This record gives sequence, C-alpha cells and structure tokens, in this order.
Amino acid sequence: MLSQEDQRRFEQITRQLRESDPRFVARLNSRIKGRRGRYMMLMTIVLWASLPAMTVLAGRLAGAICAMVLVANAAVMWRFRRRLL
Repeated sequence: MLSQEDQRRFEQITRQLRESDPRFVARLNSRIKGRRGRYMMLMTIVLWASLPAMTVLAGRLAGAICAMVLVANAAVMWRFRRRLL
C-alpha cells in the first residue's frame, strides 16, 4: 500500500499524464481491457473443458452446479462482449 503522500503524488502524475497525452492513456486502457477479456475467455474455455471430468470425479450435483455457473458466465460475457474484447 502507498502512503497518503505517495498516493496523492501518484494521482497527480496520472492526472498530468491524462492531460498531456490522452491518446497514450486511451491506448493503455484499451490494452488492459483486451487482456482482461482474453483471460476471461481462456478461463471460461478451461472450465468448460474440465466440466466432464469434474462431473465424473465430484458427482452429478457438482457438475450441474458448475454448468449453471458457466452458463451464467457465458451470459455475462455475451452481455458485456464489447467491453471485454
């Protein structure tokens, strides 16, 4: 954690950067969003691929719960697809 003085200085530096070079800041923000979307997509694929093994090893109830969570995840990803990718 940063001290309050360091936090204030950091915010001042980022504010100056946003004012002086908004294109650079926008490019950084888009990279972060893209990376977050790729990680979420990769995690979803891995979880869907592991669903059959989880069902066999942990039982049908665990598999059903995992499937419901993954369906909800897919719905959220579909809803916010423009923000994630």
